[in-house]
Amino acid sequence: MAIPESQQQAESLPDAWDYNGHPAIRASSGGWTSAAMILGVEICERLTTLGIAVNLVTYLMGTMHLSNATSANIVTNFLGTSFMLCLLGGFVADTFVGRYLTIGIFTTVQAMGVTILTISTIIPNLRPANCVPGSVSCVRASGVQLMVLYLALYLTAIGTGGLKSSVSGFGSDQFDESDTKEKNETLKFFSWFYFLINIGSLAAITILVYIQDNLGRQWGYGICACAIVIGLGVFLSGSKRYRFKKLVGSPLTQIASVFVAAWRKRNLEVPSDSSLLFNGDEINDVEGFKKQQQRLPHSKEFRFLDKAAIKNPELSTGITEVKKWHLSTLTDVEEVKLVIRMLPIWATTIMFWTVRAQMITFSVLQATLMDRHLGKSFQIPAASLPAFFIGSILLTISVYDRIIIPIRKRVFKNQHRLTPLQRIGIGLVLSVLTMVAAALSEIKHLHVTRSHTRGHIPVPLSVFWLVPQFFLAGAGEAFIYMGQLDFFLRECPTGMKTMSTGLFLSTIALGFFFSSMLVSIVHKVTWDRNPWLANNLNRGKLYNFYWLLAILSVLNFLAFFITARGYVYKKDRLAEENEFEETEPR
Repeated sequence: MAIPESQQQAESLPDAWDYNGHPAIRASSGGWTSAAMILGVEICERLTTLGIAVNLVTYLMGTMHLSNATSANIVTNFLGTSFMLCLLGGFVADTFVGRYLTIGIFTTVQAMGVTILTISTIIPNLRPANCVPGSVSCVRASGVQLMVLYLALYLTAIGTGGLKSSVSGFGSDQFDESDTKEKNETLKFFSWFYFLINIGSLAAITILVYIQDNLGRQWGYGICACAIVIGLGVFLSGSKRYRFKKLVGSPLTQIASVFVAAWRKRNLEVPSDSSLLFNGDEINDVEGFKKQQQRLPHSKEFRFLDKAAIKNPELSTGITEVKKWHLSTLTDVEEVKLVIRMLPIWATTIMFWTVRAQMITFSVLQATLMDRHLGKSFQIPAASLPAFFIGSILLTISVYDRIIIPIRKRVFKNQHRLTPLQRIGIGLVLSVLTMVAAALSEIKHLHVTRSHTRGHIPVPLSVFWLVPQFFLAGAGEAFIYMGQLDFFLRECPTGMKTMSTGLFLSTIALGFFFSSMLVSIVHKVTWDRNPWLANNLNRGKLYNFYWLLAILSVLNFLAFFITARGYVYKKDRLAEENEFEETEPR
């Protein structure tokens, strides 16, 4: 029986459309059915990306016969590119094709990359001949073999970046925030999103790594390829149930247009009265400007950008047409200022992810040289040690929710939760302790090595000596990840939520890239004398590299502390400026 037109209008959503471009009907679209299909593709993405990355360093050394430093840099560059390309994916989604097509296209690209990687492990000519590690017969991978490897890895990275940029946003689109019940479901969605990311990561670190080490890389990477294809199929199967939102344009365009407009009028003087600046009220419809923006009061910082809102003299009596790259609203300018104020905090969080990168590179290589037996018969795969890292994240989140918050409720009546900057600060402190623990465990490892054994033979030292560094790093990530996410979502302007996610993920990317740069510099400076990062870690001084990271992390924390002390949250800043405007004599 057909639904009357009046009833359809009552049940339809004002800002969401279905697959055919009609207003979405609440009862037959969105909700948890749609969200579950979107979460499915994200689980497969995490399983695939981490299933490749966490054990990649041992593949590069053992199969492709590359050096320690080169292998570590390939891994960190691969992961850094994956996260940095989230900015590109977000731009494509917001400006051109929307989140649905972005997820579909980039998931397909990722499936292509993983398939090529799987094929390269099957065809003998695409990898060097087997040999005893360290022997003269070991030949480094040829240019063609490395080219195929890089093609596979970076297609996977492109796919990961584009997919990751839109999954959380498209998932939240399935719930109507104007409806109280569905808005509460949105909060549950983000909780499940973070939980399932860690479940996918845990499965990759344990099950996939075991398969790779015991059945072969072709089986492990083949499962990854199948998983991402299945995830794509599940995602596409929900197409007729999804809710779609209109393109809003990329915040990057807004930021660029403000700077361009300010530069065009760099020779003009900013009027002392901010009411003389363009605020968008002069005309009812301006193409290229958002019609429903949160009005922000004028601030006196970064006054150069105010020039973007200076009206052209010839239009002082009335504005009938506005060119986006010549004139910006005062609110657009203030939104860009908010982003600029966040940049010092953004910059001081990068160092944590440089420390984090060591947990899947040199820490894994450390594990390969230690006793990994659990009982008499079972040997823990070296790349499965980060399972302690994931476990630490989940444990820390539980302790924070069930112990720390209740205690703070009793002590601090009004503020029982840690602020975003407090959580970030705790994460940075734990990153320092992570590197101290890593350096001490490596000193212990070398002491036992030089007392009992030589060469590549696993030393009689339990791999569980590495657990403290994984545990501290995991606890640090639990604090800093949620702190960063809360900070960027809270402090970014209302219309720049995609930008806020991109800023957060870019710190992870730059942290991995900075790790690659440090490894290259240290390797070049120390190689001819006493190498810190020797191909055989038993003959190197990895602990010095860890001490270097600990010192840099301390300096970074001091910079963060100074920056955070002077930072005023957007809510407090707006309250102060509004109060000032109300009390200012007219």
